[in-house]
Amino acid sequence: MARPVTLFTGQWADLPLEALAKKVSDWGYDGLELACWGDHFEVDKALESDKYVREKRDLLEKYGLNCWAISTHLVGQCVCDPIDSRNKSILSPRLWGDGDPEGVRQRCAEEVANTARAAAMFGVKVVNGFTGSPIWHMIYSFPPNDFDKIEAGYREFADRWNPILDVFDEVGVKYGLEVHPSEIAYDFVTTEKTLAAIGRRPAFGINFDPSHLVHQFLDSAAFIEEFADRIYHVHVKDAKVKVGNGRRSILGSHLNFGDDRRGWDFVSPGHGSVDFEAIFRTLNRIGYSGPLSVEWEDSGMDRDWGAPDALAFIRRTDFAPSNVAFDAAFASDE
Repeated sequence: MARPVTLFTGQWADLPLEALAKKVSDWGYDGLELACWGDHFEVDKALESDKYVREKRDLLEKYGLNCWAISTHLVGQCVCDPIDSRNKSILSPRLWGDGDPEGVRQRCAEEVANTARAAAMFGVKVVNGFTGSPIWHMIYSFPPNDFDKIEAGYREFADRWNPILDVFDEVGVKYGLEVHPSEIAYDFVTTEKTLAAIGRRPAFGINFDPSHLVHQFLDSAAFIEEFADRIYHVHVKDAKVKVGNGRRSILGSHLNFGDDRRGWDFVSPGHGSVDFEAIFRTLNRIGYSGPLSVEWEDSGMDRDWGAPDALAFIRRTDFAPSNVAFDAAFASDE
C-alpha cells in the first residue's frame, strides 16, 4: 500500500489537540505529526509525567490516529541563531528567560535534547526541526565575506549540535533538519557541508520539504537521490513560483506571505510548482516507506477546505512501487 499520510500540527496550534484530532480523523488522515507548542506536545510535561505521555497516546488512539514524529522547529531555530526579538516571538517565557543571547541558545539546546528524551518516552523515533544558523545573514557576499567566518559558522554548528546529538544517540531517536532558507543547510552544497561538519553521524538527517527548494530552482527529486540515506521524514508542502513577469523577486521583497507581489508563495499541495509525482517515484526508488506529512500553508485558502483537499491529492498521487517488470506477463511459461 502507499505511505501513511499525516498532518503536521504546527499551523493548527491555536486549536486544542483533541479538537484537531477529531477533524483530522473525520477527514481520513492516518495520523498527526505533533508540534511541540500549543497543547499538542509539551516536552517539559512529558518528562515530568508518564501519565501525560500515555494520555497523548490515548487521545490519538481514540480517533484512530498514529504519530511517527514530533517537531521542535521553533526551539531548534534558536540553538544557532543570532538572537533578537524575532526569536522571542516564537519561544515560551521559560526558554526566553532574560533574553541574554547565549542563555537563550543554551536553554534551547537543552530543550532539544529533552525533546529526544520525550520522543523516546512517547515511542517516536524522529524529531523534526530547524537548527538556526550563525551565518545566514552572510548569504549575499557584500560587504565581501570573510570566508574563514563562513567555515567557523559550520564549526559553531557542530560544537552546539554534537552534544545534543549525543543525547539522540543515547535514546535511539534521530533528528530531521528541515533544509530551509535561514538554516545552516538550505541547498545541495550547504547540506553536504552541514553533514560533513558533524562527520555525517547517523543521528542527524533530513526532514525533506520540497517547498523550500522549488523557489530556489532546485531539483527536489535529485535532492532526495543525493541524500537518500538521510531522508528520515517527508513533508508534503507546495509553493507557487511566480517570478515570470519580471517584476517579482525570488528574495521575497520583505513582503509577508500572501502578498501577490512576492516572487513565490506557499500554497496547498497540488496547487503549486512542486512535481510531487517525481518526488513520490524517487521516494519509492530509495525505499522510503515512512509518513507523508502535510504541512499546510496557504494564505489564500480556507484551511478546513485545504487540508482534506491536500489529503485527497496525496491519495490519488502517491503509489506503492511495483515489484515486477511491467512486461513480465508477456513471458512464456514454456
